[in-house]
Amino acid sequence: MNVKMPALLAAVVLVAAVMTGCTPAPEPTPTAAVPSAEPTHAPEPVSTTVGEVATAINAEVAVYDAVDGAQLTTFANPNASGAPLVFLVEATEGAWLQVKLPMRPNGSVGWVRASDVTVASLEYRLEVSTADRTVTLLKGAEVVQTFAAAIGTGDTPTPLGDFYLTELLAPTNQGYGPFAYGISAFSDVLNSFGGGPGQIGMHGTDDADSIGQAASHGCIRLSNDDITMLAGILPLGTPITIA
Repeated sequence: MNVKMPALLAAVVLVAAVMTGCTPAPEPTPTAAVPSAEPTHAPEPVSTTVGEVATAINAEVAVYDAVDGAQLTTFANPNASGAPLVFLVEATEGAWLQVKLPMRPNGSVGWVRASDVTVASLEYRLEVSTADRTVTLLKGAEVVQTFAAAIGTGDTPTPLGDFYLTELLAPTNQGYGPFAYGISAFSDVLNSFGGGPGQIGMHGTDDADSIGQAASHGCIRLSNDDITMLAGILPLGTPITIA
């Protein structure tokens, strides 16, 4: 993440010297007093921050059920796909962070020690409409662009909820386009798929005609141009809401 340094402002004051001649100056003509204008204030900058991502520092991160609570599980870093382990931060309490977890059941949360991760701000988020079959990219509260998408079929629906992007891959197998994001969501009906745990992804496709249809096993398909555009700007941890 880039950190913007404030610009240095230089103020220059000009002083005009008035020279007086030998003859008396005429008396000034009284003028009505003009009330001073109300001071103007620059508008407050609009924040585009939508959340924070916690990236693991060590080879594994322990997750607990509460602050100073019992250990629930551990996650390896990098994860099984070789991507850095990230969590979406939900809350902060002292030296602890409550985070969303990339595991079943969907919506799982836990607590990690702040010392086990680094934290960075996020400014983009995604909203998926299964009714409209679209994916909308927002920066803060501002809509940037809406993309047509394919979603899961009636038998293998795309799960609903609040999730985040867990990894970005360049698939080597056919059918998934140039890029694929893993999502911290898992199929509600498939416990495994293609040798994996039934994790939901957002990826490109070799079947352009499927875009806009209910055609997948639960994943979100975009055109190859659209997923390439998103892969260029969306960091891991980006929130994605599916409704």
